[in-house]
Amino acid sequence: MGKEYFAHESAVIDNGCEIGKGTKIWHFSHVMKDAVIGEGCNIGQNVVISPGVILGNNVKVQNNVSVYTGVICEDDVFLGPSMVFTNIINPRSAIIRRDMYLPTIVKKGASVGANATVICGNTIGEYALIGAGAVITRDVKPYALVVGNPARQTGWVSEYGHKLTFGKDGVATCPESGQQYKYEQDTVTRIF
Repeated sequence: MGKEYFAHESAVIDNGCEIGKGTKIWHFSHVMKDAVIGEGCNIGQNVVISPGVILGNNVKVQNNVSVYTGVICEDDVFLGPSMVFTNIINPRSAIIRRDMYLPTIVKKGASVGANATVICGNTIGEYALIGAGAVITRDVKPYALVVGNPARQTGWVSEYGHKLTFGKDGVATCPESGQQYKYEQDTVTRIF
């Protein structure tokens, strides 16, 4: 049975990985053993997907990203160009710490901007938007907009990535989708 994904001839696909139907893997990328990539993903140029990484369906990994062991990206995640994951808090060249990788989870629909850095052991909530160049040093709430180094929350965004403005009733409407969101107790949830 033939493969149901596309891999450019310069890509390296190790035995023992799983790649879903309709996924595209571009120039000079490397998918390592035991990696799992869902359906309909797009893996840009010069990307490394390390052993044990899990990417859900419709994940977009832009050029020059290394997704290291310990990272899980749920469905519809966007990883911007040259963004960085880590998997060890205190790396040293002379000390082997492969059994100390800390898990990092990027939840459904979240986007990580170009050149951002995600320090291991953190969770990025559903539909959060991480600004370009931000450095994530702690968990990010669902729908949060975070920027800077270290990253700090500056607002909330819709599932379409638009900044939300809440009325006195604590409700905001996405200008593109018409979806409504409720803000209460420092949490945002979609209500319509």
